[in-house]
Amino acid sequence: MKALKLMAGGAALFAAASVAHAGTTFDAVQKRGYVQCGVSTGVAGFSIADSKGKWTGLDVDFCHAVAATMFGDASKVKFTPLSVQQRFTALQSGEVDLLSRDTTQTITRDTTLGLIGTGVDFYDSQGIMVKKASGVKSAKDLAGATICLQPGTTTQLNLADWFRANKIDFKTVVIDKLDEALGAFVAGRCDAYSTDKSALAALRTTLANPDQYVILPENFSKEPLGPMVRQGDDQWFNVVRWTLNAMLEAEEYGVTSKNVDDELKSANPNVQRILGVTPGIGKGMGVDDKWAYNIIKQVGNYGEVFDRDVGKDSALKLDRGLNAQYHDGGIQYGWPIR
Repeated sequence: MKALKLMAGGAALFAAASVAHAGTTFDAVQKRGYVQCGVSTGVAGFSIADSKGKWTGLDVDFCHAVAATMFGDASKVKFTPLSVQQRFTALQSGEVDLLSRDTTQTITRDTTLGLIGTGVDFYDSQGIMVKKASGVKSAKDLAGATICLQPGTTTQLNLADWFRANKIDFKTVVIDKLDEALGAFVAGRCDAYSTDKSALAALRTTLANPDQYVILPENFSKEPLGPMVRQGDDQWFNVVRWTLNAMLEAEEYGVTSKNVDDELKSANPNVQRILGVTPGIGKGMGVDDKWAYNIIKQVGNYGEVFDRDVGKDSALKLDRGLNAQYHDGGIQYGWPIR
């Protein structure tokens, strides 16, 4: 009898776990009719607005992809530019539904802020930029140097760890606003400027003479960058997490914005599930089965977004590097949609 009760209880728990329960954020987004997305205040290639207020970039495209998952319409998103100091508070307070900006996933952020990372959409590392005229070829040449950076990031700690390990003295100048920190470096108040290498590449394109600045070869950290949401709403968490995985899976199977309609006829079971030809994939998240089809059709797969925003078709022209698919020498790996 006891065994039967345990089996019945287990079955009930399984059934309960199998039903999608709407969470606070999911419900709010659905009712509002658009995703409120927190992005950085202006980093070329990742999130930047033009003179007409149109936002573009890798982080921006991810927000569009989440909107496509939720509504079948990638345009149903609004953007809130956030500084380094504002980003976590804005998400905690509910000002934004999703933080999609250059934010490193760390254990401290996952366990002390009431927030949680949903995956990595850009593997990065911290670097240092110097003026070419300085003749500096390596960070080991920066003994006694002054380095500009922003507060509220992992940047200062990473530098301190590396310089201490190499027994090199240095000084920092901490400046709140990105443009002021970069300006201080350009004006000669600092010998170098440090942030993520992707951001350095983006910022260099904004300078009057980009060729006069070089990014040193050293990597000072692991910076797995990705979107974050509030803890406690598993349904919304799943929407954001699986949006990213759908973009990665689509690239792996060669499904693009250009051929996605033809791929609806694919005999590959994996492609059939991704595109919603096989029914039921969207039910557990509370969205339409065509959710991933809508992402790919309207925004593109991960490779398309990367190339357009930061890769070979962009001003940054960053190599895929670690962000290549696992079978191409990188470590990007979409989780199976099945």
